[in-house]
Amino acid sequence: MDVLLMTFVLGLLLAVLIIVPLLRSSNEEKNKELNASKKTKTLKIYSKEEVSLHNTRTDCWLIIKDKVYDVTSYVEEHPGGDAILRHAGDDTTEGFYGPQHGGGVFQLIEDFHIGDLEK
Repeated sequence: MDVLLMTFVLGLLLAVLIIVPLLRSSNEEKNKELNASKKTKTLKIYSKEEVSLHNTRTDCWLIIKDKVYDVTSYVEEHPGGDAILRHAGDDTTEGFYGPQHGGGVFQLIEDFHIGDLEK
């Protein structure tokens, strides 16, 4: 009985040692594919007039350095409260690069990038 139990436990441990790395590898591949698809997404070109229509709390787009961002889902989370709405539908480049924003905001904003401003 003891030999049978030990065999079962060793088999279980061996299976875990084989399966866990395979699962981890599979998740890493999925993450790489997801990141690659984000990088290759097709970006649209928007006119300033089109962006200006998105100027409310429930539909908030911003222009930062000629890029267009849909930050609607972030408005309620914005640490500066309604300050994000001051330039809703307009260019907020100057405000975005102000002293109130730490370095992390530059990475965060890329998640909201939906296109570029028409030249």
